[in-house]
Formats: sequence, structure tokens, C-alpha cells
Amino acid sequence: MARYTGPRTKRSRRARQLLDENKAKYFDRRPYPPGQHGRGRIRESQYQIQLREKQKLKFMYGVLEKQFRRYYKNAVKASGISGTNLLVILETRLDNVMYRSGLASTRPQARQLVNHGHFLVNGKRVDIPSYQVRAGDEVTVKERSTNILPIQHAIDTVGRTVPEWIDVDTSGRKVTIKSMPSREQIDTDIKEQLIVELYSK
Repeated sequence: MARYTGPRTKRSRRARQLLDENKAKYFDRRPYPPGQHGRGRIRESQYQIQLREKQKLKFMYGVLEKQFRRYYKNAVKASGISGTNLLVILETRLDNVMYRSGLASTRPQARQLVNHGHFLVNGKRVDIPSYQVRAGDEVTVKERSTNILPIQHAIDTVGRTVPEWIDVDTSGRKVTIKSMPSREQIDTDIKEQLIVELYSK
């Protein structure tokens, strides 16, 4: 499967926003766009602003263009506000749920743990990071994986606030999806309306 393997700090600099918590110190050193004229770029077109917002969201959740476009089409077809629907689809990916629950330190780590089959959804092994969870689903850590180092380290060190739509039992290694998230419960710093405007052209 294709995935981005380039410098992650460069993506944050281009987006002018920290997209990877592990690279905070590098981003703080040079918070301006990369390139020879990075500090001098002042004028921006509306298209550039919209495109950057889309790229930020893609990089944040680790999604490539083809899959992101499919998510957008599904969001438009669903009832409600398209931009909010898009965020809900991304937020309810299995790898993101594991990241939000604090059982993984970063989204890339959560993606790898899911790929390696360490989690069960309603008792069934799921190794697809893009799997969409639903309200009432229970995600548990596989019995043989309960004490593996990445999960234990994330529980011990990550002080992330768990969203209201997720219930986490760290001792039992269980995550329960109480409801689908609302826009207010998604703390992603994204102006999703700009993405809708970009794809509506």
C-alpha cells in the first residue's frame, strides 16, 4: 500500500501548522514554509488556501488522495453538512479511534498496530486501519497483545484527553464507541468548509 515516507516536519511547515506531535521541536525551530522563499511568501490565492486545508486534513489522518476523494463523495451523499460528515468519517476510522483512546502514541503507530492485527472489533480480528467503527462497537486488544510495549508505553505516557464519544477502559484494554462524534467533539483545527468549496469547483 502506498504511503508517505518523506520528511514529516516539512509537511507541517508547508501547512503552517504542527501535524505531527513528535516533531514539535523541529517545527518550532522553523515554523515557516520550506524552500528558498519560504519566509517571503505573503500573497496567497483562495485556491492555495483551500488546497492547503485539504492537504492538512489528508496528512493529519494519513490518507492519500484517491481514498480522500472517496470519503468526500460519501460525505456529500450522506444527510447533513458535507464538511462535518467528512470529518466524522475520518474520525471514526479504526486507527484514529485507537489513537484518540490513548492506546497508541501517534496515528502512524495506531495504523501499524491495527495492520498487525492487535485489535478485535466486537470479538473479530480487524487489520484494516480504515475500518469504520459504529456506535455500540467494542474494540479490545487481542489477549496475546495486551502487554506489548507500544500499547503499555502509550497508556503510561500519553496524557491525551479522551473524546466524549469514546469510553476507554485501560485496565481491560477495551474501547467502547458510545456514539458518533459531533463537530464540537472533534478538536481538529480544520476549516472543513474550505475543502467543500475546493471540491465543488
